[in-house]
Amino acid sequence: MQAKLAVLAGDGIGPEIVQQALKVLDRVAQVFGHQFETEDGLIGGIAIDAKGIALPDETVEICHRSDAVLLGAVGGPKWDNPRAAVRPEQGLLGIRKELDLFANVRPVKVSPYLLHASPLRPDVVAGVDLVVVRELTSGIYFGKRGRYLEGEEERAFDTMDYARSEVERVVRFACEMAAKRRKQVASVDKANVLEVSRLWREAATDVFSAYPALQSEHILVDACAMFLVRRPATFDVLVMGNLFGDVLTDEASMIAGSMGMLPSASLGAGTVGLYEPIHGSAPKYAGLDVANPLATILSGAMMLRHSLGLEKEATAVEAAVDKVLAEGYRTRDIHSGAPEETKVGTAAMGDLVAERIGY
Repeated sequence: MQAKLAVLAGDGIGPEIVQQALKVLDRVAQVFGHQFETEDGLIGGIAIDAKGIALPDETVEICHRSDAVLLGAVGGPKWDNPRAAVRPEQGLLGIRKELDLFANVRPVKVSPYLLHASPLRPDVVAGVDLVVVRELTSGIYFGKRGRYLEGEEERAFDTMDYARSEVERVVRFACEMAAKRRKQVASVDKANVLEVSRLWREAATDVFSAYPALQSEHILVDACAMFLVRRPATFDVLVMGNLFGDVLTDEASMIAGSMGMLPSASLGAGTVGLYEPIHGSAPKYAGLDVANPLATILSGAMMLRHSLGLEKEATAVEAAVDKVLAEGYRTRDIHSGAPEETKVGTAAMGDLVAERIGY
């Protein structure tokens, strides 16, 4: 097949890790007889420096005419001014909104070869295979906000706002995913305190009723945070709002031992999706050839599966990653120092995975 891919490398380690994912995708194209055409765009801090905005119009146009978007990471200390009118994160939020990618899918699967890398006991993390579905285009990150004076006291506010339809579509998305997995879905909210969470729970309950074959439940967000540490292997699909998803997916990432291992996909009603690792730009490691590219490589596998419909090719990439880990190769973030392990850099890890595609 022929496919067009938008490549938004971004800031910090973004260009390095994206390069490795493209290396693997090139190998997939070679082995399976596909043609992937790429087009680069600016986003985040590098876009601010070049264009004065975090998401230039030309980048949006590139994404609109592509079959999928591969993204590295955005941000860094250079642009880290909370009061700045233009911030790198606006690029990421903006492209998700522009493409109407309302569901962020973050799988957390613990490799049997990396049980030691988790801060939790091996018996707790063994067998963990869960997916967090995070609502992505509404909630507190898109609500009204501002600052004002009350007397001489400065105050600030952010508004968490959801429409019933926004909740229903992301919960329905999660239910459809659970139906293809272990048929378990849990909705996460704070309905004992927040009115918006009460609406969320009511809407989720209505959607659950259309999926009687699923085992569904509601969990308060604070309890979910505890259960992710105490019994993560009991979860299948978790669905939650934008803020809760942002926080809990970072917690869940450490179950697998490193953010460098976990991919993500931002999806909507169509086939176009945005694929990126869940970690940030890690600017202090930029150019040092130490960043773990596996999350970005696995994001490429998700792209093959969800946007391009290439299941066999996606499975081949995931199998190649497993093979490299089974052979003991590790980047610094997952290297334990055990004698059977071999520490490698960013580029070498990309090479190792690419070499094992099709073998």
